[in-house]
Amino acid sequence: MIETLEAIIPYITGLWTLPWILVGFIITIITSRLIGEEKTNKTMKKVGLVILYIFVPSLLFRIFLDVDFGRNEIMFSIACVVILFFMYILAYCYANYQAKKQKLKENDKKLYIKTVLTNQGRSSAFVGGAMLAIPEWRVIAAIYMSIGAIFLFAIIPYILSHLHKKELTQSEKTTKIKALPLYLKIFPWYLLIFAMLSVTIHGATGVYLKDFGDIGTVFKFFTALTIPAALYYVGAGIHPSDLKKDEMKKLFNIKQKTKKIQHWQSVRNIFFLTTVITPLLTAIFMILLLILNLVPKEWLAVIVINSILPITSTNMFLVPYGIDKKITAQVVTWTTIVCVPIIVFLIYIFDIYL
Repeated sequence: MIETLEAIIPYITGLWTLPWILVGFIITIITSRLIGEEKTNKTMKKVGLVILYIFVPSLLFRIFLDVDFGRNEIMFSIACVVILFFMYILAYCYANYQAKKQKLKENDKKLYIKTVLTNQGRSSAFVGGAMLAIPEWRVIAAIYMSIGAIFLFAIIPYILSHLHKKELTQSEKTTKIKALPLYLKIFPWYLLIFAMLSVTIHGATGVYLKDFGDIGTVFKFFTALTIPAALYYVGAGIHPSDLKKDEMKKLFNIKQKTKKIQHWQSVRNIFFLTTVITPLLTAIFMILLLILNLVPKEWLAVIVINSILPITSTNMFLVPYGIDKKITAQVVTWTTIVCVPIIVFLIYIFDIYL
């Protein structure tokens, strides 16, 4: 049995995992027709929670158990914090500029800025998890994922909550806001516990996964399932019904008349920010650091790919904090459709040439 698991592991790691996006997409089309789209979506939400709370933490535990967490890892952690702050500051400045350019009224301006700020959050746990399949990137990708989760589920909701409370009347403030569910609020800290526990155990005992023999192999196989499962989930989230010709014309402003000019302008702005401006500026900054020999090439690969991840669907939970629901839903859909193929390509290219 152990020999069989060892033979299978290479096929559920590395670039072999990327086709699972297509598998998820095809199977979801089939199941949606057999049992209906609503039942399929409910099932996939449950699958997503299993991946988030069982597979991802287990994989991080296994990764950090084989790492001597030292100066390089600490420096990359600091770099992640700097990059993420840069991304959100960029989003705020861009939103403020666009709001003034469009001459939005005060209430519309606040709504727009909060929506843009929120939708700078990326899908690091699912789509970004593909980077964990590359051995040279595994540790730093796991660090980025953990810190990104703190920004996404802790820092940004806190900022939104603070801003939203300022806008409420006294009577509205007494009403409890139901935004992020508890399982998302605790997720970043839950994730960190596994990572810190693994680092502590390794630091105190010096053990590696291989020291556990056959049990270590079984655990490695179990955690290796995380990446194909996560990528399957990503593929399952892309629905053919989203690929409408009329919607594409509105998004890209191709001679399409619509009463919702302001709405589609906002969708285009956020789409442009997340798929062009942020990745481009991040790439230029990281390439300059690489040329100056200030960062290793693995840092460039992980940070640049993370900068073009699609907007996370969990942003929809933040609608009660006063962000635009329709805009958020549409940019989540379209950044997923556009960014996932780009990420697959970048992972392939960076893995070969870096």
